Amino acid sequence: MIFNHIKYGNGKPILLIHGIGGSWRSWLPIIGGLAAHREIIAIDLPGHGKTPALEGETTIATLADAVTQFLDTNDLRGIDAVGSSMGARLVIELVRRGNILGSVVSLDPGGFWEGLQTHIFYGSIALSVRLVRVLNNIDFLDAFTEHDISRSILMAQFSSHPSRLSSKLVYDELRGYATSPVFDELLSSLAYGEKQKGVTEGAIKKPLVIGWGRKDKVCFPGQADKALELFPDAILYWFDDCGHFPHWDKPAETVDLILMATGNYQMERTAEVEVWQSAE
Repeated sequence: MIFNHIKYGNGKPILLIHGIGGSWRSWLPIIGGLAAHREIIAIDLPGHGKTPALEGETTIATLADAVTQFLDTNDLRGIDAVGSSMGARLVIELVRRGNILGSVVSLDPGGFWEGLQTHIFYGSIALSVRLVRVLNNIDFLDAFTEHDISRSILMAQFSSHPSRLSSKLVYDELRGYATSPVFDELLSSLAYGEKQKGVTEGAIKKPLVIGWGRKDKVCFPGQADKALELFPDAILYWFDDCGHFPHWDKPAETVDLILMATGNYQMERTAEVEVWQSAE
């Protein structure tokens, strides 16, 4: 499987995996900040951007298989990784499988909803994408994302400050939602497919940090409890005044978190707070 991807910057490589419907361009707000310290490898997942869809079904499991193959083909097994949304669930699944990734940052991972939240997730995203497809089909999506008010309406579910987002960033992201040939299949798989499995305490040997926006309207903050239940070795980091995409709403803070979590630092729990300590 040949993945479309970009490489940028110098230093120890780090892999970036976008969410459902996105592409490597989803990471543009933080690529510059990360590339000042690390070599960035940002991929288009199968059925997204310029990477063709997989033969057969597209699920979290088959995407994880494909990413693993990409890493092995390019001698990148053990690379540090960051995932967003569905990509955040992907990196967690790769952590669960073991010996594939190094240090990992998972930003607002999907897959930890239960009961009614599952239906809310599926229904709200499906409705939003239906609107986006209508706008794209009548060639009005570009104009709609140009203006602060209409951009805020489209992105209110995903960002705590949608009017501040680049119109080009929003257009690229939403057009990906509208045109990805695997979006509907993946959305159904995320909501109603195989549930995310966890690991026993002590099984994860490399740092796993789960970042969560306190104002996330896609993966509600309460779902973090389930994530920690399944991955008890993970450390939870909260982004204040932040929606579903911390790298959009809090780009500088996200860069700092990624560099510290995958660098020469470790996070340790105290009685009430989580702090960074030098690993040296």
